[in-house]
Amino acid sequence: MREVGIGLLGFGTVGGGVVAGLRRNADLLARRLGARPVIRRIADLDLERDRGVPVDRGLLTRDAAAVVRDPATEIVVELIGGTGAAWELVRMALEQGKPVVTANKALLAERGAELFALAARTGTGVHFEASVGGGIPIVRALRDGLVGDRVDGIVGILNGTCNYILTRMEAEHMSFDQALAEARREGYAEADPSLDIDGVDTAHKAVILASLAYGGCVPMQAVRVAGIRGLDRTDIEYGADLGYRVKLLAVIRRAGEEAEIGVHPALVPTDHVLASVSGVFNAVSVDSDMAGRTLYYGRGAGREPTASAVIGDIADVVREVTAGGPARPAAIGGGAAIRVKAAGEIVARYYMRLSLLDKPGVFGRIATVLGRHEISIASVLQKEVRVGEYVPVVAVTHAARERQFDAALREIDGLDIVGAPTVRIRIEE
Repeated sequence: MREVGIGLLGFGTVGGGVVAGLRRNADLLARRLGARPVIRRIADLDLERDRGVPVDRGLLTRDAAAVVRDPATEIVVELIGGTGAAWELVRMALEQGKPVVTANKALLAERGAELFALAARTGTGVHFEASVGGGIPIVRALRDGLVGDRVDGIVGILNGTCNYILTRMEAEHMSFDQALAEARREGYAEADPSLDIDGVDTAHKAVILASLAYGGCVPMQAVRVAGIRGLDRTDIEYGADLGYRVKLLAVIRRAGEEAEIGVHPALVPTDHVLASVSGVFNAVSVDSDMAGRTLYYGRGAGREPTASAVIGDIADVVREVTAGGPARPAAIGGGAAIRVKAAGEIVARYYMRLSLLDKPGVFGRIATVLGRHEISIASVLQKEVRVGEYVPVVAVTHAARERQFDAALREIDGLDIVGAPTVRIRIEE
């Protein structure tokens, strides 16, 4: 039976899972593919650490470029991460006509235009299912299953660390810091969790999904990003009182000739399909003109789910290699860069928590400011809670443009009746 050689760059958690999965299901893959994918070389800086899967020491090297250049390497699997060395190695592979499988969301989001242009010039494939949603086949769904549909919107929970933190804050009444510390202890958060809790990881994935949905590359710098760092559990509790849960969402919507693309904490109704997604799980809801609403749910990270996605891509490439035909055309690129709608022009409803002096007529002044900026109030909630001279007052607004809301909050927070910066969270229905 034909063997197809794989060069693995990065032998960490996911790399170890790929090696273990290919070994465990070798016969199954061979029957299904008519060829056997075989690991020929593995590159990693640390060759001593136990990955939980034994490998022949002769396969290991610290020289990743040598793995890419090796004639026995027919497919390059890049699991290094980042946009430095990974870019150089992927570029080298594509220039040699070798197809690439990658889980590198940062590389795809930040240098995707260059990457896919190079793949098109060299007639070589780039496969990246594992870059978004771990074991959830959302890339295949957009690339293949919905290829005949116009995608109108994508809303997703794409970061398991943040979803775990928010779940624990709600279920156990933890503070943000307490929930983050627990996530670290359980292995769900990195020692430096900034990319996760500041929304950058989710933004990388949103850029990839938007590029798949709309055909052109999305400039990362055009995406407005807000994370959950420092989120107050008070707002989770008030949200629950109003019938909402807080989730960190990637939101992608068609807006005429533009696309709305952003990442932010949002209040979603408790009966919304995404509200029930808890712990480290991810979910993506896609609205398209023919299929309607479809949902993709599963583990968004971890050794085996992500390795499963990588192996799925390897299988696709093995089929291409053994068939002797051209590589699958790039799923991203080929069109003009997507115009991203200015954040200030987005229309949405908002939750706002104000700290106001406990005196008659105070909220009337707030309502006057909001009215001057054409923002109307849908509901108000106040509990008998005091912080010194101030009381928290929660208001939910009707839909308004974000720039109007920004201007109103600047004016409100400058009033002498306001004791702390106003908290605002977008509402996604």
